[in-house]
Amino acid sequence: MSIYLYELPTTGAISFAEFCSDENASYTSHISEVTQARANLRGALKESKRADHGEKDFLKLVKILDEYLPQLYGIMGCVAQGELRQTSEPIFSWRTTLSANLFNTSPRLSVPSLYADLSFSLLTYAFALSNLARSVVASLGAYERERGISDIERKAKDEKLNFSVTLLCRASGLFSHISEQVLLDWDKHRAANSTVADVGRPPDLSREVNAALAKMALADAQSLAIRKLLSKSAYDSTITPGPPLPTSHPSPALIAKLHLECASLYSSARSLAMTPSSSKSKGKGNIPSGADAEVSADLRRYLTDEGMFHGALARKWLGVDAGENGGTSKGGDAVAFLAWAKKELEELKDGGRGLGIGKEKEKKERRRDKVLEELDSVTVFWKYYKKLNDSLNFQAVPPQADLQLSAGRLAVAVKPFVPPTPAFGPGSVEYIRLQAEVLELEDGDDQEKPQSPSSAASPRSGGTYAGAGSYF
Repeated sequence: MSIYLYELPTTGAISFAEFCSDENASYTSHISEVTQARANLRGALKESKRADHGEKDFLKLVKILDEYLPQLYGIMGCVAQGELRQTSEPIFSWRTTLSANLFNTSPRLSVPSLYADLSFSLLTYAFALSNLARSVVASLGAYERERGISDIERKAKDEKLNFSVTLLCRASGLFSHISEQVLLDWDKHRAANSTVADVGRPPDLSREVNAALAKMALADAQSLAIRKLLSKSAYDSTITPGPPLPTSHPSPALIAKLHLECASLYSSARSLAMTPSSSKSKGKGNIPSGADAEVSADLRRYLTDEGMFHGALARKWLGVDAGENGGTSKGGDAVAFLAWAKKELEELKDGGRGLGIGKEKEKKERRRDKVLEELDSVTVFWKYYKKLNDSLNFQAVPPQADLQLSAGRLAVAVKPFVPPTPAFGPGSVEYIRLQAEVLELEDGDDQEKPQSPSSAASPRSGGTYAGAGSYF
């Protein structure tokens, strides 16, 4: 099972002291720390850009983002609550990576507001989690088909595969959070502040595209969950592939439903990624327009191919279920489903809708090898059940249009993103502690002297209000 490889963005340098005024000198050191944390992020992204693919350290990048995000939330909380005064609207420079363009280079954009930096940082976080999951899977190899692997070793690698599933579910939650919360908050901020430039957003920061990426990450996670579910039976089938299924094999009907859900998620993701508001910019500001603002062809091709691939595998397992568990009356259905799967895999093999998710020859070959492996398996089952039906069952093979597909089933769940506690300022641990101490001191003073009704109205400010001291 493949996982999409994201190109990570890069970003320009910025100092938060340039636009944050700390009139009470309460957050001077924190402003310096958030600037340093962002500089660390910028350096890590530049380093990743220069490194060869096998040398990219996605775990390091995830840790750096884990350090930067609480700092950024701290700045945003202080600005929102008036603890810091924003002297000007900050402009952040980010290079987009999901936009198609004529020269195959990532355009650099200058976007205003702290919400822009938060959106791009969270997007980069989700990219890094997905790429980390992909690198973990790549390190495992085809372990379930190694004849010399022990049961203990196989289970250990199953757990690593499960770790990748978790990473992808977290990435899905991040994409959903960007789509459903952060971009909406950004729009509200822009509407409430007339001084903020009204610029269009690239596909990377489209609500539809992020919703599509959330579905894609969930589908990638489900595909790995299917692989883990099949790992024991894949090992048992190494010596004698094809029918009959080993006793360790999970229900083929269940496997079919899981693949159907994968196909549905990829298809929905492709539709969202191709909606007009996500494939074209609004033509404002410095956002590219026309073809430059379309979602990249690699991403669209990946969604198309994976949807077809999992659809074909669903047909395969529906055929196997009919052949293994359907009895004599389902012999024709088994042949029909497997013939359907065989036809779809042959289309993918021949590049009917584009093979591979990139231009590199190695990517295309890996993609083709995966399709050919499944095509060989489908052909073995198809020949077996066709021969069985022709010689024993004698059931009519129904046309493709008459075959009934069951509903898909989800085996994984999105892990919702919970914003980290701010490193400082409102909402931070230290801020809450200091507030609690102030309240304790005020409570102690209140017990030592009588308190008038007016002062009881606002223990922190001591202010009065209309009607204070009056009882109705």
